[in-house]
Amino acid sequence: MSLAFAEEAIHIRDTGHLSDREIARATGAAPSTVREWLSRRSSPSGARAERVAELSSIVERLALVLRPSYIPVWMNKPIPALDDDKPIDRIAQGDYRAVAQLISGLEDPGAT
Repeated sequence: MSLAFAEEAIHIRDTGHLSDREIARATGAAPSTVREWLSRRSSPSGARAERVAELSSIVERLALVLRPSYIPVWMNKPIPALDDDKPIDRIAQGDYRAVAQLISGLEDPGAT
């Protein structure tokens, strides 16, 4: 069994300060399943692995423009540019691109 996606989940927790419940919310997994990933006893696959990869990308980008400890707040905050949806919910819905585009504006405010 490859644990590559479990390692990504650990990276999300460590870099983005997201809890097992927040990772579960973004990936559609149960918190207990995420705890299995975080302990390297199992690894996400299929659509959950895709969400983990997308969430990891978002966390890495946010860590460059926000204090890492603020990332969970930002992910759970209604954002006007997302029609007051929360970024974590948009990722859960598979709408990674909308969140990524929003982060592009944070990375280079003149680009939006």
